[in-house]
Amino acid sequence: MMNLDQLKAARGARELKDFPIPLAELCQRYEALFTAAVNDVLRERGLLYQTLPSGIMPLRDTMKVAGPAFTIKGAKSLLVKNEMKERAEMLEAIPAHHVVAWDTSGDDESAQWGEVMTMAAQKRGCRGAIVDGGVRDTDRVLGLNFPVFVRYRSSNGMLGRFRISGWQVPVQIGQVHILPGDIVFADIDGAIVVPRDIAYDVLLRAEEIAQSESELKQWVNAGLSATEIVKRGGYF
Repeated sequence: MMNLDQLKAARGARELKDFPIPLAELCQRYEALFTAAVNDVLRERGLLYQTLPSGIMPLRDTMKVAGPAFTIKGAKSLLVKNEMKERAEMLEAIPAHHVVAWDTSGDDESAQWGEVMTMAAQKRGCRGAIVDGGVRDTDRVLGLNFPVFVRYRSSNGMLGRFRISGWQVPVQIGQVHILPGDIVFADIDGAIVVPRDIAYDVLLRAEEIAQSESELKQWVNAGLSATEIVKRGGYF
């Protein structure tokens, strides 16, 4: 018999341990950073493939969001049955300070996100949405000042084209596995996933890197050569 215990454990429910600081503070401190600094920290730890596909970008360049992932899974489907009830249950399950991370199974047709869903998510205290799919009602979503990252825009609603199959389950967007509670962080350079168990340590190190970059910029402005900056431990 095949032994799948290890795989089941890796993909099953896990205990979400609290962070050393309040969740709201963790989110705010990540949002004060930039994804490149966080990416550099993950590279130091040998995690080179934590960025979501480059086509997932913000509706507005200034949008930025960070928080634990509230994962959603769905796919193309012609079935129309109990869909609105399931969507309502999903929206009511979103915890405060979380960020939607929606795996659409590569859908290229439907808008999974829109104005009313944005309003409902905001009421739950959701911080933003990262959708490997589409958005509609774009002008009205922009007016709600809610960070949304998507791959495309379309007037196509989901009903009769796409349906949700589950939430708060392991998902995969691009080559990145996302577990419920992992930290997702997105800005103008795209979205990145930080495994929950190292998220606080990564935050501290990324803050150090951001501070070091301030010093590096001072060296450049002071007229130091690129070679001298590298000798001092700088980088480009």
